[in-house]
Amino acid sequence: MKALFIEYPKCSTCQKAKKWLESNNIEYTDRNIVEETPTANELKTWIAQSQKEIKSFFNTSGLKYKALNLKEKLETMQEEEKIKLLASDGMLIKRPLLITDKKILIGFKQKEWEELIK
Repeated sequence: MKALFIEYPKCSTCQKAKKWLESNNIEYTDRNIVEETPTANELKTWIAQSQKEIKSFFNTSGLKYKALNLKEKLETMQEEEKIKLLASDGMLIKRPLLITDKKILIGFKQKEWEELIK
């Protein structure tokens, strides 16, 4: 299984997730979420594959999210607008993301990640 690992290198959760991948000998391609922000098309595909609400892709604890007052704004936005917004700035996207042919994992919850390799 070759995975796509999307991270922000300064993020401590991303660093933990990366160590976990390496200690479990999981091959992955590394991608910096700021330098190579996911496109709207990628996000649309991943959101559909994840079977999760688009809201779960937002970094709700991030400074940008709070500065833009997105908690309230997202309620009235259409899905297309939300996807465009996520694609406009990698710091708005919850990280890390692990994209595999089986599953899309958002954030690092070790138990979820362990399920993936069973």
